[in-house]
Amino acid sequence: MRHYTGLDKFIHSFDQALRSLVPGVTSAQRDNPGQNTPTQLAVSEARHVAGLMRVNHSGEVCAQALYHGQALTAKLPNVRREMEQAAIEEQDHLAWCEDRLKELDSHTSLLNPVWYGLSFGMGAIAGIAGDKYSLGFVAETERQVSLHLEDHIRQLPAHDERSRKILEQMNEDELHHRDTALNAGGVDLPAPVHIAMTGISKLMTKTSYYI
Repeated sequence: MRHYTGLDKFIHSFDQALRSLVPGVTSAQRDNPGQNTPTQLAVSEARHVAGLMRVNHSGEVCAQALYHGQALTAKLPNVRREMEQAAIEEQDHLAWCEDRLKELDSHTSLLNPVWYGLSFGMGAIAGIAGDKYSLGFVAETERQVSLHLEDHIRQLPAHDERSRKILEQMNEDELHHRDTALNAGGVDLPAPVHIAMTGISKLMTKTSYYI
């Protein structure tokens, strides 16, 4: 097995960040769930849906960063592999959201580098704290993401089946990642951590909708 130096790890982390942040770089391994589903939206509807998809795209950027940070500091090899695999699966979500934003003639959030850096740091700290807390952090993150997705699904125009299918598949994946983290030994996080994560999530949601 090859031994990676600190420089190797830095280069790999930088490459992961670029793939998460540069539009058009990430490609999905699975077909877009909303493909072949024609949807016509009014201008006001398209603007609102674009805001929702921009928030969801930023949420996936955060998830990528979280998994990358945790994989870097996870102590057990099996936990590190699970973090890396989850990050790969989340890449589909990034690509799907970006595709939908392009269709709506909109853009990803300009604040994504901020969210990536913040989430990467939180993930690395969680990994240092121990694998059971790292997995618990994943479970709580996926729970909060799922709540956002369910809320956004309710907000979609009734005839926007294209966006709905994307968000429903994303939500199914997030819940699977949450259950996987809990089954692997994740524990509940202290109340202050819950509160901090909720606050950051609300800030990201409110700003990324517009910027």
